[in-house]
Amino acid sequence: MVAYSFKAFFEPQISTGFKQHTVRAERRRHARPGETVQLYVGMRTRHCRKILKPDPICTAVPPIVIELSSRRDDFIQSIEIDGCKLNADDIEQFARADGFAPEHINVLALDLDGKTARKNMGEFWHHNHDGDRFTGMLIKWKPVS
Repeated sequence: MVAYSFKAFFEPQISTGFKQHTVRAERRRHARPGETVQLYVGMRTRHCRKILKPDPICTAVPPIVIELSSRRDDFIQSIEIDGCKLNADDIEQFARADGFAPEHINVLALDLDGKTARKNMGEFWHHNHDGDRFTGMLIKWKPVS
């Protein structure tokens, strides 16, 4: 079982089932398909709480590459999942599914106010990650009924 911590503004989307994946840097051990994952807000703090009960099941863990460019207004140059490069429409859909849809996030994340999910995601990545290229894993899950 692997645990992942999330920023508070993602909690409503995870608890309602809108957000069913997370992008994470490579590390020694990620969840594997078929394993349960524990999803928390405020992990390693006294305000820690579990988002979903029962724990969801990991369904896939494909590699992901996100390239940023400060020359773009939305910062996201490209996204590649499991070797497949996303087109502009797919990037917007991915950013929405990743929890950056303006109607879900702009009132909760004070520093994000983009008109598109791609813009919100790009600003988040630009401010929270070093460098112009991120390589990691896309951890997908499905809730247990």
